Amino acid sequence: MRVTSSRHESGVLSGASTDTVMVRPADAAAASDVHPLASHWARICGRLQAEVGEVEYHTWLRQMTLGPVDHDEITLYLPTRFLRDWVRSQYGDRLGTMWNGEVAAIRRVELMLSPELRTPELRAAEVKTSELRTPPASAATPVAPAATSAPAQVAAEPRGDLAAPLDPRFTFDGFVVGKPNEFAYACARRVAERPSSPGFNPLFLYGGVGLGKTHLMHAVGIELTRAARDAGPVTVAYMSAEKFMYRFIAAIRSQQTMEFKEQLRSVDVLMIDDLQFLIGKDNTQEEFFHTFNALVDAGKQIVVSADKSPSDLSGLEDRLRTRLGCGMVADLHATTFELRISILEAKAQASGVAVPPKVLEFLAHKITTNVRELEGALNRMIAHANLFGRPVTLDATQEVLHDILKAHDRRVTIEEIQRKVSEHWNIRLTDMSSARRARAVARPRQVAMYLAKQLTSRSLPEIGRKFGNRDHTTVMHAVSRVTELMEVDTAFAEDVELLRRMLES
Repeated sequence: MRVTSSRHESGVLSGASTDTVMVRPADAAAASDVHPLASHWARICGRLQAEVGEVEYHTWLRQMTLGPVDHDEITLYLPTRFLRDWVRSQYGDRLGTMWNGEVAAIRRVELMLSPELRTPELRAAEVKTSELRTPPASAATPVAPAATSAPAQVAAEPRGDLAAPLDPRFTFDGFVVGKPNEFAYACARRVAERPSSPGFNPLFLYGGVGLGKTHLMHAVGIELTRAARDAGPVTVAYMSAEKFMYRFIAAIRSQQTMEFKEQLRSVDVLMIDDLQFLIGKDNTQEEFFHTFNALVDAGKQIVVSADKSPSDLSGLEDRLRTRLGCGMVADLHATTFELRISILEAKAQASGVAVPPKVLEFLAHKITTNVRELEGALNRMIAHANLFGRPVTLDATQEVLHDILKAHDRRVTIEEIQRKVSEHWNIRLTDMSSARRARAVARPRQVAMYLAKQLTSRSLPEIGRKFGNRDHTTVMHAVSRVTELMEVDTAFAEDVELLRRMLES
């Protein structure tokens, strides 16, 4: 895909086209001369239809409309909010994977309401600012851990069309807490219970993709709105840094800068997501700096998220970095295996579909870096089970998620095999090369030898040397013994197969 560029105040590269061309799936094949990516869209629609079936496709996906391309992001429109939310939760990750496979330059898919359903002011602002849009190279969209329920819609008190709505799925009750995120969760809770507390204003949340920053921000807004029902309305304005920039640019062009300032500085709580989008946008940073000072001076709460800590956001002005770091800075670490299991269990329980623990363990071992992809993988398995009335099994998981699993394929080492097997049977790693012959140690050691033979290209003598300089005939005996046991003991065979698939991840 060819992209032309021009430099503006926002430091943004414009895409190949700034016009919105609407191409529905049903018309995609005949619209190659209307939209530059219509032919790719037609192929994706065909693959989607083949994957999900006629009924599912026509019920949920046929009404998608192809929108504009912006740098590495493509927009798909849907006619209703319900349909948009459903497609986002059930097919969002799959659409992203398919688009990236079709057009390597596209890394993000944005699902939005059809333009004709938006207010005229919003449409005008987006058209005017579309040419100024592109995220910095380090930008990433976080994904929150799984929500266990979908409570009734809770809306903040917005100022006109200034802020985005809060997502009712992202509540504190739906946030899965673990060691990597417990501090950030506690800080967010404190702000929701006592906004503008000394030392907690601003609250700055930072971490990588899919660790729950956006979830916590929505949870804070929802909790503050709920708590204020009896005491009076609370104005909560949540928006991405990118949207803040759009609104600011639109206000300048329409000569409504003062109205923009008054709207933004009259809120009770301001939440800005993905602050790294402001890197390199000097004028927008200056406006945010003054807004920040005005709100803090007035005793209003500010919550900000980014992919790095304030001190590491080198593209921000020093005065803004120091202001952001003067409150509470809380990081969300990479997920642990236990936390990923908890997220998957909560998601599976909410779906009502029985997912065996071995499948959850397999997914938690296989997909370790991105909770969005983890949840998307489970959603696909659940959808497959619902559509075809089949139970969720390890074999079905490997078949349905073959594209995701293939992306995680890597070379397996004997040392890793020994570590995984030791963890699975709760023995010491040193037992793999020790002289102990007790069955509780010998059997896992034999399994590790068997897996080393199956998953590596090492010779039998090489494998034997890794297990305490054992003879190659010992390895041959271990392989033969494990093979025999797998044929007569189903539970043992499932354990070995689970380990194999985990290691292949």
